[in-house]
Amino acid sequence: MQTPTQLWEECLRLIRNNVREEQYATWFAPLQLVEYDAARNVLQVSVPSPFVYEYIEENFVDLLSKVLRRCFGRGVQLSYRVLTDGTHDLSTILPGGSVAGSDDGCMPMGPANQSPTLLDSLAPQDIDPQLNMQQTFATFIEGKSNKLPRAVGMAIADNPSTTQFNPMFVYGPSGCGKTHLINAIGVHIKQRYPHMRVLYVSARLFQVQYVDASKQNTVNDFIRFYQSVDVLIIDDVQEWATAKGTQNTFFHILNHLFRNGKRIVLASDRPPVDLDGMDARLITRFSCGLIAEIERPDATLCTDIMHYLIRKNGLRIGDDVVSMIAATAGTSVRDLEGVVASLMAYSVVYNSDIDLQLAQRVISRSVKTDNRPVTVDDIVGEVCQYYHVSASDVQSRSRKRALVEARQVCMYLTQKHTKMPAARIGKLVGGRDHSTVLHSVGLIEKKMKESHTFLSEIEHIERNLLS
Repeated sequence: MQTPTQLWEECLRLIRNNVREEQYATWFAPLQLVEYDAARNVLQVSVPSPFVYEYIEENFVDLLSKVLRRCFGRGVQLSYRVLTDGTHDLSTILPGGSVAGSDDGCMPMGPANQSPTLLDSLAPQDIDPQLNMQQTFATFIEGKSNKLPRAVGMAIADNPSTTQFNPMFVYGPSGCGKTHLINAIGVHIKQRYPHMRVLYVSARLFQVQYVDASKQNTVNDFIRFYQSVDVLIIDDVQEWATAKGTQNTFFHILNHLFRNGKRIVLASDRPPVDLDGMDARLITRFSCGLIAEIERPDATLCTDIMHYLIRKNGLRIGDDVVSMIAATAGTSVRDLEGVVASLMAYSVVYNSDIDLQLAQRVISRSVKTDNRPVTVDDIVGEVCQYYHVSASDVQSRSRKRALVEARQVCMYLTQKHTKMPAARIGKLVGGRDHSTVLHSVGLIEKKMKESHTFLSEIEHIERNLLS
């Protein structure tokens, strides 16, 4: 008769045959048998962290149920001893969601002396890709400024497992379509290869997750999760310019993915060579694949984009108005989209035709037409005027509610309109650290989603700032 240890080793063997090797190494290799209570038919295994426990229960519960039933028999119950404090060796016992006694008829049963190597129903291994499913290649209008990146992006999306052009590094000014393109790559891969684990994440969110993992002493779990992804897409990597901890952690993730033939797609507002403050090892990695520039759209592309947006929204706009908008607001695809959305709102609310006069009024209120860059002083001044506070108040350590909100709005607008790294923003706005900036930006974005009134206030400040 086999011992519990031998039975558990057989469980791990079956699991290993039914998941990818990196998944086994990440989620199952760290599990260890604690004890098997034959009287109660309860199997207890140790788990290195709550994160691993939650991930296994959410994604592999069916697989565990089948394996345990095969090796330990029907009715066996699973429980976890989860390490909650590695410093003081503290743990807690949590129940498993899988009950191996249930019979779903899916377990292949071979001869009595033969153990199956593959289970016919694998556990769910997908994750939420966090993609914008509206940003596809079909809606990404091609022009001279983006022809090469679009063509390479489509080739990668058709065959993501090839080693060619890996990583793909897309760069260009704000509003030129970088985010749309990298989303389109992810959407196409997910549609063509549903089994692949595709993940889009902004550099700022990645940094927030890393900071949280550092505070909770779960960095290893954080790294293991990202190393389990098949296609990793990260936007605005320039925001890591002074975040040494984030850079170092991402380097290890990037190396693992690269060595295992996983696809990496990155976007930035500047080429790798201009990423001041970025680790030289990362710059080398960024540069070893394909570096593709998306330029600002020319007049022809702007006109094509305008015609597409007009058809999409069912509008009727004359060619003279289209030409004027393309010429005036054509430095940014995002500006073109904003102008069309505003024109549609005006025409519906006021039941008016979209003519040159209306278009000029909308552009004057929503598009910054001069070339002077927005500065931190501009932002602080505009925010202070709106909140009726002084710049010294914003720079102070005061925790008064109105001052805290004004300070957070300054950080949010500075991050949005200057693309400075978080650490630099923190120094310029009150002498805070980069984690405070990331937290503040997150709070403002959340409040804008939850409150239409607050969103209108921020838009009002922005209109004054850009006018």
